[in-house]
Amino acid sequence: MRDVTWICVAVILLVSKVWSLDPGTIPSTSVNSSTDGIQNVTFNLGSDANLTCSGKSWNETLFVIWTIQLKHRTCKITWKDGVQDKDNCSDGKPLGNKSKAQFYLSIPNFSTEDVGIYKCESVFSGGNKNDAFNVTITVPPVTSAWLEHKVKKMVAVCKAERGRPAANISWSLQGIAPFVTTHHDSDGFISVASHLELTKGVDAENLTCVIRHPYWKQDRILAPELREGYFPWLLILIGVVVLIVLVGLVFLAHKKIMTLRSCKQSEISFSKSPPTEDVEEVEPYASYVQRENSIYN
Repeated sequence: MRDVTWICVAVILLVSKVWSLDPGTIPSTSVNSSTDGIQNVTFNLGSDANLTCSGKSWNETLFVIWTIQLKHRTCKITWKDGVQDKDNCSDGKPLGNKSKAQFYLSIPNFSTEDVGIYKCESVFSGGNKNDAFNVTITVPPVTSAWLEHKVKKMVAVCKAERGRPAANISWSLQGIAPFVTTHHDSDGFISVASHLELTKGVDAENLTCVIRHPYWKQDRILAPELREGYFPWLLILIGVVVLIVLVGLVFLAHKKIMTLRSCKQSEISFSKSPPTEDVEEVEPYASYVQRENSIYN
């Protein structure tokens, strides 16, 4: 039965084309065959997405083929004989019809795994149509802001991480150009960081950063503060370094003092030892008498 249906579709297309080529001998029946350009479509993370193909009602449509090119695979979903005939995607993308009886491809709970190129080929009474959709996703970033010390300077940091597309960050403080970095992850997410060096006299308490993203209806406004636990740990680290330096100085001073004491004690003991006197200086007369006697003898 299905083979007969496909043969009928081919015959209808062939006959329709013949009619369109010779309008003088055969009643005029227009054949519409078109291939539109790729349409860019974006859906929010977690939303229910619908893609409409051809715009024809279900009773005019003979068959529909969806070819879906995802990041890691390609699959097909087909409809004919009034029912969904084939689905090797097996990921919960059913074909349905709207209140106007138009066919659409349903993508519930849209995620990054559903991003790709969706091609639809539809054949209907009097023609056929090819549609293509470049389907992307909008993912809100994870936001954060804080203050940190760097080389005697206060730096305000504002981040919008793993968003899609990239977020835009601005500051309430004007006149100072921030340093902005953008990181593209391998899975398509984008992280943006803005660093603002605060000069002396800047009121950090009233400083805010504004983050804009297509996913949000309203901008996110953050007030950076010192990270909890960051400043005490810095003080502890500085204290440990100072303590090590002091212990080293005390050790060197103690060693120096001990060396000086040892030298001083050596000098004192040397000065107290009795001098060795010459025998002739102690008993000069006895020495002289002894020498005289040796001469006369």
